[in-house]
Amino acid sequence: MLKNYIVFIIYLTFFNLSHVNSTETFSDYKKYPLTKSKFKLQKITNQLNFPWALTFIDNDNLIITEKNGGLYKINKKTGQKQAIKHNIQHIGYDGNSGQGGFLDTYFNSKDGFLYFTYSHDFKEIMPNKKLSKASSTAIARGKLIKNEIKDLEILLIAKPKLVTNKHFGSRIAIKNNFLYVTFGERGKGMISQDPTKHPGSIIRIKTNGKIPTDNPKFSGNKEWLPEIYAIGVRNPQGITVSPHDNEIYFSNHGPRGGDHIGQVKSGANYGWKDIAWGGTKYSGFSIGKVPFKKKYDKPIKTWVPSIAISSIQFYDGDIFPEWKGDLIVCSLNGKSLIRLGYKDNEIIDEEIIFKNKIGRIRDFKIDKKGNIFLVNDKRNAELWKLTR
Repeated sequence: MLKNYIVFIIYLTFFNLSHVNSTETFSDYKKYPLTKSKFKLQKITNQLNFPWALTFIDNDNLIITEKNGGLYKINKKTGQKQAIKHNIQHIGYDGNSGQGGFLDTYFNSKDGFLYFTYSHDFKEIMPNKKLSKASSTAIARGKLIKNEIKDLEILLIAKPKLVTNKHFGSRIAIKNNFLYVTFGERGKGMISQDPTKHPGSIIRIKTNGKIPTDNPKFSGNKEWLPEIYAIGVRNPQGITVSPHDNEIYFSNHGPRGGDHIGQVKSGANYGWKDIAWGGTKYSGFSIGKVPFKKKYDKPIKTWVPSIAISSIQFYDGDIFPEWKGDLIVCSLNGKSLIRLGYKDNEIIDEEIIFKNKIGRIRDFKIDKKGNIFLVNDKRNAELWKLTR
């Protein structure tokens, strides 16, 4: 009986993927060639505990967050590490389960603030006298003063709060004093299609937390929450501003396949969980009848099988002039750093820069010279530098 069930699942999975690929073109990162560009990887520091994000604060130093609350200033030349105090009310992370904690950080040189996303811990005592485990994706900002975060402001806490510990999204981009933040759907599926709730959306607010008057709510989508800029995402863990068209682009985790990159558009709906962009349930069963529908905004790049795409950045710098303007992406389950050749707002080729050298890559940033700094996703993690 069990043998027959397993055979059925394999057949169903093959049928679904065959049907999907017969009508749409998907990318398989496992078939990408290795780059011919010469490079070297240098370890800058170690003993990081599940780092999640990094951001440059000047030419010499960067900030790194750890999921369980660690916040460090690190000299990118010497690797010297200094702890930074803060009182951001995030949920804990023990390294064994769950996806929440202290997440993204972004230094905005225009106003001097460090922006953060995190899984806000409500710490409420319930009627049964037990501590609530409810949490929400949240946005805050503060000033770094003498290795401490001062003047902390909470800009937004997602509603509703939920008792799940996954799919927080949480990447940050800033353009023209507007703050774009990705909010995951917390494993709640069709909540992404409900614009009266924050989970499963991309948020756009001003850097001071105020609501832009040209957000979708004020442009014909009256039922939308005023902070919501786009809906229909699952777990978007990458976001960046393109130097080609000055638009915002994001990456999104599909389920079992269906990871993708798309452009952030006002009022857009990317379809989750009515569609899954070619992905399936982890059991192999299909999600929806087709991978895409015309009524939803379509990605510009979609992967089957899953790449587990995390951070994305357009390359700018002189260290690797052959990559200038291309999109660099990192993969968790592929343990890879990938270059997507970019021309005339289209992806024209792909290659793997490296794989299986530093493990699962959680985040990376590119400095002004074009060096790439990366953190991997593990208990005793490292900060790495990719250069010539």
